[in-house]
Amino acid sequence: MHNLIVNYDIRAQVIGWPPVRSYRKNVIEKCKYVKVAVDGAPYLRKVDLEMYDSYQKLLNALENMFTCLTICNSQSESKLMDLTNGVEYVPTYEDKDGDWMLVGDVPWKMFVDTCKRIRLMKSTEAIGLAPRTPGGSSSSS
Repeated sequence: MHNLIVNYDIRAQVIGWPPVRSYRKNVIEKCKYVKVAVDGAPYLRKVDLEMYDSYQKLLNALENMFTCLTICNSQSESKLMDLTNGVEYVPTYEDKDGDWMLVGDVPWKMFVDTCKRIRLMKSTEAIGLAPRTPGGSSSSS
């Protein structure tokens, strides 16, 4: 019976280990990590949306993250293009309601608050998504 009490005390000490200092908790709380997937790629990446303050900076980061992709601007919207095989990708995101939307449709802060994950979708598959609203992609507030 004495062994049972000792084992219980050890388990009670292990919970919450290692301790996280309060300044590290504050840093973690200010981050907004979301997964980024590219159609056809066998791996995912994570990006912290709080590090950026506009859609263009996010697209630049995605271009650097996936070195095979290049930003192409056409008809007032930005797309990522894989120049080696000619595939065009449209940045989309899943919001809190589970709906897939085009990146740039809402003001930046709303995007950061509602984005659950990002998917670089082949443009041939993104046809059914709602069209962009005028001026939505240029808003950074």
